[in-house]
Amino acid sequence: MPRTVLITGASGLVGTAAIDAFLDEGWEVIAVSRRRPEVFSQKPFTHLSVDLRDADASRACFSALAHVTHVVYAAVYEKPGLIAGWQDADQMSTNLEMIKNVIEPLGRAARLRHVTLLQGTKAYGVHLHPIRIPAREREPRDDHPNSYWFQEDYIKEKAAELGFGWTIFRPAIVVGPNVGVAMNTVPIIGVYASLCRAEGQPFCYPGHIAFPREAVDVRLIGNAAAWAADTPAAWGEHYNLTNGEVFSWRDLWPGLADFFHLESGPDRPVRLAQYLPSRAQRWSELVRQHGLRPLSMDEILGQSHFSADARFGYGLKEMPPPAFVSTVKIKQAGFTQTFDTEQSVKHWLGVLMDRKIIPRA
Repeated sequence: MPRTVLITGASGLVGTAAIDAFLDEGWEVIAVSRRRPEVFSQKPFTHLSVDLRDADASRACFSALAHVTHVVYAAVYEKPGLIAGWQDADQMSTNLEMIKNVIEPLGRAARLRHVTLLQGTKAYGVHLHPIRIPAREREPRDDHPNSYWFQEDYIKEKAAELGFGWTIFRPAIVVGPNVGVAMNTVPIIGVYASLCRAEGQPFCYPGHIAFPREAVDVRLIGNAAAWAADTPAAWGEHYNLTNGEVFSWRDLWPGLADFFHLESGPDRPVRLAQYLPSRAQRWSELVRQHGLRPLSMDEILGQSHFSADARFGYGLKEMPPPAFVSTVKIKQAGFTQTFDTEQSVKHWLGVLMDRKIIPRA
């Protein structure tokens, strides 16, 4: 049967990876985002520029897409400053309205078979309190207000009404090439390393405390979404996603210094959320000097410098509680892809160099 997937948030981290994954599997793809996604595949896809907060524009767009069979909902609304917004009622309401603006008109126009939804480790309350180790999908819902719960309850309600399946993924820290997004540490590292070189400074770890974490290459998420869309046994399930190993940003640092051909040094805590914007003019000079894309510092950072400070342990005085999730469930279900996290980060830094977003080492 014909298969057409609608991917929202298509210019974001997960959205662009999902486009590539579904194109590789021979799907027809409709990508929805305000900016056209930058993908690797040479296969054609349709791009629709829609602000999902605009109910009228969304209705006009999605009511005309009767041939859509699947949805990957990867759009997210984040407020400036990022972290405070995770507990903001207005942000939660906006995220709920956005998914409704997609599914309501689409559900009337098309015969949907499956919807993929993205959550994350905040589903376990990792941003609020220590969590069980490892966190497993079968645990009861953590009792706190969260955009995830509003969206999940809505999708379950619509699935029961319209008869489509759903799958919910909970990725760990996502690494990929996208700039100007909410939470991608890779371009932050790239810009920071470029400034260290330009200012003759060693490439020092910018946090106070290093601690073990889990990450997931965005290619794994895209491939998991394509797998779930075609695997009815995965419908009605939640799945954690990681690369399959633990790591520490601090332990990656010597390898990243070698990758950039930079001298490493002792830890030097730097609040990147302040430091990087303060170097906006210096960055503009580097863009001209190296013939890079004319992207301002703000256009590259998005909100990711705020999450980078948290991930690097800036300002911490003691080790935070561990936050590990189990990926046994999805592996037992048949999806077993893994990635080496250090190689993932280096791969995407190389892509940023290839795309002329950061200077070559």
